Amino acid sequence: MTLFKVGFLTITLIDIVDLLFVSWLFYKVYIYFKGTRAGQMLAGLVFLMLASFLFNAFGFSASSWLVNQFQTVWVVAFVILFQPELRRLLIYVGQTRFFQKIFRVGTSRTILSIIEAAMQLQERHWGGLIVIQKETGLRSYKEQGTQLKAEVTAPLLVSIFNPSSPLHDGAVIIQNDIIDAAACILPLTESKMIDPEMGTRHRAALGISEETDAIVILISEEKARISVAEDGRFSHVGIDEVGLQKFLNDRMFISSGD
Repeated sequence: MTLFKVGFLTITLIDIVDLLFVSWLFYKVYIYFKGTRAGQMLAGLVFLMLASFLFNAFGFSASSWLVNQFQTVWVVAFVILFQPELRRLLIYVGQTRFFQKIFRVGTSRTILSIIEAAMQLQERHWGGLIVIQKETGLRSYKEQGTQLKAEVTAPLLVSIFNPSSPLHDGAVIIQNDIIDAAACILPLTESKMIDPEMGTRHRAALGISEETDAIVILISEEKARISVAEDGRFSHVGIDEVGLQKFLNDRMFISSGD
């Protein structure tokens, strides 16, 4: 359906919707990159695209050809120079509710496995320390432990923290749906505010959550209690199965770190 004409251009309702969508998309990407070098380069790319459109509209063939060459080089340079920023952008998009609902199968299975393992460890009075990596990379801690690269399952987590297992004395680090490493040594908190009754596992849980944005699930061996540490504090102490599932459903997402 034709709405109006601008010179030789015929504007339809689909054109308006298409233009609004592209404008909104560029705006969102620009807001995400605003204040960075990538944002400045993106603004330059938008300018070149606009210039190319205007030159084509007014029949400036030579100018249009020249701008199109710059535009191609600009896109390639943008992708090469700003790979980390683009990767974070894709991760950010993947964390939106829309995409999380679509791609939730693997993460849901991982969450259920972690919860099941935590409940079994609590029931058996076995200690456990499960670190869930978020944006901050944990490579240095993984390299100190035993590399596993295994799918997250409840039986595997329980067997790792079996007191007779050589891997039980340390933390398990999970990235996305994979157990990257076990028997990892974590930094201990130096906070003076910590309860003196808290042992090494508690101090390690707080320590890693102080230095990174990781989520830490702690199963106390003595009190058979499940606690959650994040942002340098225990946000949940004595959390039950329902509470733990709700917490992980709100926090779990795709990680980009190493």
